[in-house]
Amino acid sequence: MIDIRDATLEDSEAIRAIYNDAVLNTTAVFDYTAREPQAQRDWMAMKADQNLPVLVAVDGAAVVGYSSFGQFRPWPAFLYCVENAIYIAPDRRGQGIGQKLLTALVAVAAQRGLRSMVAAITAENAASLHLHEKLGFTRTGLIRDSGWKFDRWLDLVFLQRMLQS
Repeated sequence: MIDIRDATLEDSEAIRAIYNDAVLNTTAVFDYTAREPQAQRDWMAMKADQNLPVLVAVDGAAVVGYSSFGQFRPWPAFLYCVENAIYIAPDRRGQGIGQKLLTALVAVAAQRGLRSMVAAITAENAASLHLHEKLGFTRTGLIRDSGWKFDRWLDLVFLQRMLQS
């Protein structure tokens, strides 16, 4: 059974492994370099310092996915708009874990009184696009050839879900 909970520093290495798989083997993230252990701990400390959630999906003691959000843009006017990130362990994709994580993350954002959540997803990531649309996100834009990875140009789709009416 999959449970969703707040991440702890003890989850840092499992989160790093999931993120690094996405960096090295997918176009889900436009980074090229695997994250080092200290950089992962620093990322988690920054999230804690800024009171930003990091949720993990756990199966027993194993972390099998994580999600988080951060401010969409760094200017004060964007204070109520956040951008999400969701990553699932490669051997656990397609099992509904992303849906549980995204549902929980949207609930946290809504409880905090945020106005909207944005997702920026590679156009070829059909599973993530489907997940977000299934949970009420609508496509709001496309940036063609916005990223270069694995010797090809990648389009980026923006989706948005309103959290407050």
